[in-house]
Amino acid sequence: MSDVMQADHRLTVETRGKGFVEITSSLRQWLSQIGAEAGLLTVFIRHTSASLIIQENADPNVRRDLLDTLEILAPESRDYAHSEEGPDDMPSHIKAMLNEVSLNIPVREGDMVLGTWQGVYVLEHRTAPHRRQLALNFLGRCQD
Repeated sequence: MSDVMQADHRLTVETRGKGFVEITSSLRQWLSQIGAEAGLLTVFIRHTSASLIIQENADPNVRRDLLDTLEILAPESRDYAHSEEGPDDMPSHIKAMLNEVSLNIPVREGDMVLGTWQGVYVLEHRTAPHRRQLALNFLGRCQD
């Protein structure tokens, strides 16, 4: 095994508007490309109106219910002081504040240590499609 090393990468994720975009396989592919064995993967989204989430990837109704709940907590129909960028912008900032913009995921034996039904997602809060930029960083051991 080699010494501890650090690797970083930029990942662009195309969203289709409000909803979840699973990125688990893209993260696994990058870990494989760098030969990651054991360490910590950090994923950071470089935006204020989208977020990152680890959530169930088996039943799509879970994600639908989560989106519905976020709509109740931050509805577009409310009057917001910040409204220059459209009715979905300020609610998107609130939803991003309620979720994560950075995730730390342990890596063991070359893969993320996720639960059986867990997937990693970009959660788009805006109505229109966007290109979201993610910063990935791995710190740990890689294959020789």
